[in-house]
Amino acid sequence: MSKTILITGAGSGFGEGIAFKLAELTDLSVIATTENYAQIFRLEQKAQKLNLSNITFEKLDVTNSGDREKVPEWDVDILLNNAGISEGGSVLDIPASAIERQFQTNVVGPIALTQIAARRMLKRKSGRIIFMSSVAGLTVDPFSGAYSASKHAVEAFAEALYKETRPFNIDVITINPGPFLTGFNDRMFETYRGWGTDVASRVFDYQELNFPHEQYDPQIVINETVKIILDENPKYRNVLPKSIEGEQRKQLDSIWNRQAKDGIGQENNLVITAKKIHKETPKK
Repeated sequence: MSKTILITGAGSGFGEGIAFKLAELTDLSVIATTENYAQIFRLEQKAQKLNLSNITFEKLDVTNSGDREKVPEWDVDILLNNAGISEGGSVLDIPASAIERQFQTNVVGPIALTQIAARRMLKRKSGRIIFMSSVAGLTVDPFSGAYSASKHAVEAFAEALYKETRPFNIDVITINPGPFLTGFNDRMFETYRGWGTDVASRVFDYQELNFPHEQYDPQIVINETVKIILDENPKYRNVLPKSIEGEQRKQLDSIWNRQAKDGIGQENNLVITAKKIHKETPKK
């Protein structure tokens, strides 16, 4: 009997790519969920063209308790918590409403969903829970404080869950993508447009800022995530692409030696880059 995987946030980006690749390559029963019904028609048409019979599409807004209550009906073996949003902006400027929205979508909703899906896994004493986290859950860039804070929270919940589920034979895994060219990162630097009209009170001019990194081909995350899902015993933490893991470790280590007045009176290098780089700059 094939296992069932539930993937949230499968209406686009990583989630869509992972869902279809799993359906094409495996006999898993794939439940690909979207935030709204409008996204489902296009995905169903795509599945029909590819002649895929082991993928279904459901509306599941992780912040909606009514949607989350559907999950017990699906008897999930593997949960991929992929749904997420990115709210950009300086800690000095970002509205409280944007911070709340960030945490409801990236933290509260997925954890509430995990609690529901895990009940069947606990009874079976088997299962796998995967969090699509981010390198932003390990390190922090300017103008991404709210997003990074939400992913740091995901990392904390995942670490606690890993330690709590050892007696129940449930795998807990994090995937930590770096900058990938899906549009997600660039949209983060445009969310200021919804803040209102009081532009004069802002510390930073967001019209002159873009996402400050060159971005990789998202197919890397899709391919590697499928491998992780199918691997019998994958690593707990998976930084992607693998080539940037060393840099992430270096950044984390450097915090221990930082002095309070380091860089005082100077713009951070990433702030400078954000003012110079073009949108959607691919990694060379």
